[in-house]
Amino acid sequence: MSSEVLEAVRGLLPGIAERARSVDERGRIPAETVRDLTAAGVFRMLQPTRYGGAEDDPVAFYEVIRAISAACGSTGWVAAILGVHSWHLGLFADEAQQEVWASGPDTLIASSYAPIGRLTPVDGGFEVTGRWSFSSGCEFADWALLGALVVGAEGRPVDFMTVLVPRTDYEIREVWDSMGLRGTASDDIVVERAFVPSHRAMRNFEQAQLRNPGRKVNTGPLYRMPFGTVFTSTVAASVIGMAAGCHDHYVARMQDRIRLSLGGGRFVEDEFAQVAVARAASEIDAAILQTDRNVREIHEYAARGEKIPMELRLRARRDQVRGTERAIQAIDILFKTAGGNSLHRGNVIERAWRDAHAGSVHVANDVEHALSMYGRGVFGLKVEDNLV
Repeated sequence: MSSEVLEAVRGLLPGIAERARSVDERGRIPAETVRDLTAAGVFRMLQPTRYGGAEDDPVAFYEVIRAISAACGSTGWVAAILGVHSWHLGLFADEAQQEVWASGPDTLIASSYAPIGRLTPVDGGFEVTGRWSFSSGCEFADWALLGALVVGAEGRPVDFMTVLVPRTDYEIREVWDSMGLRGTASDDIVVERAFVPSHRAMRNFEQAQLRNPGRKVNTGPLYRMPFGTVFTSTVAASVIGMAAGCHDHYVARMQDRIRLSLGGGRFVEDEFAQVAVARAASEIDAAILQTDRNVREIHEYAARGEKIPMELRLRARRDQVRGTERAIQAIDILFKTAGGNSLHRGNVIERAWRDAHAGSVHVANDVEHALSMYGRGVFGLKVEDNLV
């Protein structure tokens, strides 16, 4: 199915690119785009086959996300986030999956994973209250995955969990106004004392230990992969795609450009411009090759039913954040050498620069933290983190 989805998405890219400026200005992706991506099968690529999904190769999913992000950063980001949630739900208890997909396989799920919420144990589950920010594309979702802390009898946090909450139990507050990824409408989600049954709550520690309840029913290798690999690589794929799209536009635009300063002449004959294109292309290629390689190796371990080495999980995080960093370096090179015209609001290069930089500040792209974890592992020190 992956080749069919990619082919369908390629047919949508001209329209997505044409709408990119209005998406940025309006701060919203049109419902038409989400319908098109749904029909193309993007959001079901990582979804269990038991519920109408493709249970596809994650590397194929990342290729699709990069392609969409190259046309429009905000659209690619929302497609990535909503698309990976279909995989995450597959890690939950089957009862939770049944609730979400009972109305059909195209139900979408939003998220805000930061442990902002407060969970109080009650009979049969928990009571959750909180206000979460940065929920990209939440207006299109009927459910939300929210991070929360379990509060003990003394009022202190005793556990970190992710809970699944239906749209009827939360309110969306439209607050998003950012310098980049403006069209993602990453608004706030507010919950007031909603009941969450036990089957819709999952401990993040057990998830990191690959002991999620969904493995009992979703037995394929996709659901034996770490959240710290699949989710973070999804976020990186979008940023890398933005850089790739910027590069392609840069090359096309500069073909006929004539310099008005520095002695004039055709821009493409300037050796500094040639070096800039080479450096940017190399950074983008390295980002794709390393991130895809690691995900493939982890998927192969999962397919063989073998334990995934911590060394490989740490390497995947190392290269994922470096992939994002390389994408930013590439887009900075292009932006710097594109000249004054790239400063105009709405210019493709300017928008890609803003979107990529905005995506780079996501917690999954915290370069220093991830590299420090890798270093700890290399030196034989214990590594404890939910994003490995």
